[in-house]
Amino acid sequence: MDFAEHEDHRAIRAAVRDVCKQFDDDYWMRLDAEHTFPWEFYREMAKGGWIGIAIPEAYGGGGQGITEASLVLEEVAASGACMNGASAIHLSIFGMHPVVLHGSEELKQRVLPPVASGELHVAFGVTEPDAGLDTTSISTRAVRDGDDYVITGAKAWTTHGGEADFYKVMARTSDDGGRGISCFLVPADAPGLSADTPEDKMGLMSSVTATMLFDNVRVPAQRRLGAEGQGLAIALAGLDSGRLGIAAVATGVAQAALDVAVKYAKERESFGKPVIEHQGLAFLLADMAAAVESARATYLFAARLRDAGRPFSRQASVAKMTATDNAMKVTTDAVQVLGGAGYTKDFPVERYMRETKVMQIFEGTNQIQRMVIARHLAKD
Repeated sequence: MDFAEHEDHRAIRAAVRDVCKQFDDDYWMRLDAEHTFPWEFYREMAKGGWIGIAIPEAYGGGGQGITEASLVLEEVAASGACMNGASAIHLSIFGMHPVVLHGSEELKQRVLPPVASGELHVAFGVTEPDAGLDTTSISTRAVRDGDDYVITGAKAWTTHGGEADFYKVMARTSDDGGRGISCFLVPADAPGLSADTPEDKMGLMSSVTATMLFDNVRVPAQRRLGAEGQGLAIALAGLDSGRLGIAAVATGVAQAALDVAVKYAKERESFGKPVIEHQGLAFLLADMAAAVESARATYLFAARLRDAGRPFSRQASVAKMTATDNAMKVTTDAVQVLGGAGYTKDFPVERYMRETKVMQIFEGTNQIQRMVIARHLAKD
């Protein structure tokens, strides 16, 4: 495998950076305060072709791999958009692979081009109030009724819940344990589908999170992905790829926090010299830089395995766990470097720290990642 960063990868980073320069810290801090989705940013990213970067060219996308898609997310997060900006595009970038693999040609033609162009916005419904990420315990049901399925239940912690144009939903079609789960694409305007009151979170304010309620929601059978009972495999494969996206975002946020901390440490003087020249602080910054670079290497290794068609599930969990744990420490240390100033909203590092915490929780908590890794070690 070639681990050198190619010229086209550097070009992706530079182009995404140019888009992100249009949206400064004031923009993200305002949206954070207003709890407003960054539609202007989303549309600019779609205009540049970045939303559809991993969608095949035949359906209006860029036809690139997960490595390239991950680079996009890292650069978005590193620009200062942090998790608010990256979350806006993460699901659309990474969530369409199951449609490519398992959707009918009619469904691909209907869904993929408008997602690639930014016209449609997607959300993902797996977690349930009483099941968490235990997909084998899903209780939301989809009952076949002629040419349709009728879905009843609830999906908790739905990112973009109530704002997305359609939802990729896991529902039980039989009582055969994990083998009884199927996957559906449910339009947001389907009668009986509604969003509960949004969650009041500590961070990720620009991205609404809500429980989606399914009250006898009728969905055409053509909107099922794959065969009945294939949903669990689809969900787990999607989580593996999604974890790489989260690892990339975490790396970008950590890089943004490091950049702010280094700039401040060069400009702030104490005892007659810049604080970066004091060994205690210099070593802290060195550890932060090492954490960022190790996270980047880890997620890129896993992404390249995935794009090469090689097993990558364990490496995806390693990347997600490593990058998000590192980002939590780096953003916390960035606040420490800035001292009292870091605890105020005059600088963005307090927002970076708040937004980073959730990355240790979703796409499977980091405790779940350790379980996944351990199971792979036992199996191997």
